[in-house]
Amino acid sequence: MIRGESVGTKLGFPTANIALEDVNISGTYAGTVVVDDILYEAGIYANQRRNILETHILDFSGDLYGKTITVTLHEKIRDDKVFTNEKDLSKTIASDIKKVREYFDKP
Repeated sequence: MIRGESVGTKLGFPTANIALEDVNISGTYAGTVVVDDILYEAGIYANQRRNILETHILDFSGDLYGKTITVTLHEKIRDDKVFTNEKDLSKTIASDIKKVREYFDKP
């Protein structure tokens, strides 16, 4: 786990951050995360600028620091985009999470 800048948390979308090992991956994905042998659905952003996967686990509220997590990308939701303000970023993240839920057919 890599401690982030807490931007996602401030916007209401906390993330677990891990190293991005494949430099060819970019954008936002629907995916899954395994924590303590439990499978969770997640919205995942491949942040090439910081070389991390920023993973927002749906409906999860536990503490992940010190834990090992396994992230699997399923389907790309959108390409990478640069935002000039937090309002647009927050709206786009909310839209991304909605698309992730739709991918997993969750209300």
